[in-house]
Amino acid sequence: MTVTIHTTWDRDSILVGGDWIPVTDCTEVHDPATESVIGRSASAGAIHVDAAVAAARVAGTAWGARTPEDRAAVLDAMCTQLRARRQLLVDTTVAEVGAPVTVAEEAHIDLGIEILASYARLARNLSFRERLGRTLLLRRPAGVVACITPWNYPFYQLAAKVGAALAAGCTTVVKPAELTPLSTYLFADAALEAGVPPGVMNLVPGSGRTVGAALAAHPGVDVVSFTGSTAVGRGVAHAAAESLKRACLELGGKSASVVLDDAPLPAAVTATVDAAMLNSGQTCSAWTRLLVPRARYEEAVELAAGHADTLRVGDPRDRATQLGPVISAAQRRSIAEAVDAAVAGGARLAAGGSGVPAGLGTGHYLRPTVLADVGPRDPIVRDEIFGPVLVVLPHDGDEDAIRLANDSDYGLGGAVWSADPERALGVAARMDTGQVDINGAPFNPEAPFGGWKSSGLGRELGRFGVEEFTELTAVQR
Repeated sequence: MTVTIHTTWDRDSILVGGDWIPVTDCTEVHDPATESVIGRSASAGAIHVDAAVAAARVAGTAWGARTPEDRAAVLDAMCTQLRARRQLLVDTTVAEVGAPVTVAEEAHIDLGIEILASYARLARNLSFRERLGRTLLLRRPAGVVACITPWNYPFYQLAAKVGAALAAGCTTVVKPAELTPLSTYLFADAALEAGVPPGVMNLVPGSGRTVGAALAAHPGVDVVSFTGSTAVGRGVAHAAAESLKRACLELGGKSASVVLDDAPLPAAVTATVDAAMLNSGQTCSAWTRLLVPRARYEEAVELAAGHADTLRVGDPRDRATQLGPVISAAQRRSIAEAVDAAVAGGARLAAGGSGVPAGLGTGHYLRPTVLADVGPRDPIVRDEIFGPVLVVLPHDGDEDAIRLANDSDYGLGGAVWSADPERALGVAARMDTGQVDINGAPFNPEAPFGGWKSSGLGRELGRFGVEEFTELTAVQR
């Protein structure tokens, strides 16, 4: 097998119909750890969106007509190409996201490739025909999917969206986040090398206001799959509604980790702190609210603060680093202002704070922060901070914990901790959220992922992710 690997982070072209087309405008990409320019990305316009959507529509008939086995073979070939690029993908993710190298390996690249491989398996095994009495249900490709990916997990989210769409028989137009477009180029290189037909995957980097808005409103797009903030997601949904296209939205979160009175407190608190701080807290499903029995509240605060203080913040290229920088100066400022406002409002700063970590004057670094003595209506408790910030709140038993967990505009993730698995399940079953882990259960890449309320619409991953990109035809016989 021949593998062509681009090692430059200067990419001034868009991918349309299988061809790399140079564009005039480019955007600089910065390393959040060094604040230096590490590369450039093409910045497309509305005219390029039109061309990409047209190419996707032309390619759609033949790709959708391929057998699921054929599509699975192409996805397998993509995985092979991506594995050959693994180190470059990791290096690129460290450079553009600021993720520590171990996090980039495990949570960004390896998990993303695993998800793509799972779609190849599903393409082979998922039934696209089902009998319902005398009716034959045909699950057919929905058409052209606009995949708009975020900056916090650019490769992972790309694999989740494109993999599902291709398995369903759809074609795609991809718009990565302006801050982190470089790994998407590597994904596109791998797709071409793997034999993805021209037009099946098109790449149009650029601003959300121009490219994202054009895709969401485009009459030639059949489904918009967007991951990002709730505020922007509302705009995407509104634009999609004008042409009655489906919008799959994976948005914000303020997930609760509920510790019951029979749980092993040290293990539950330590795991919750780690989950809240993963990717420097820039994870939509992060457990950022820790709910603990009132009788053990002070113990829990002390445990959380003690563990947060042990986490190493620093150079993301150092394998000992556990938290790298946040993505930008603006993001750091927003997080610091939220922490300062909480403290000014009476919150107790148990660990961390808004100051610059010692020895890290360059880069967008923050210390992992734990706040206590906050009220359930405080902004720091209700708003998605999207940084390394955990709040601890007391509860007065299972019913009160459920009430507090559900007292949120969001409903994306969550956790329950108990020595009694059935008791934990009873609490989990009443939490208004898309996914709940009991006692630190491992992540399942084939389980549906998505949210309730302001956390979005639709589901990603597994067969549910593939089905989001299909339409049903009922044939009566």
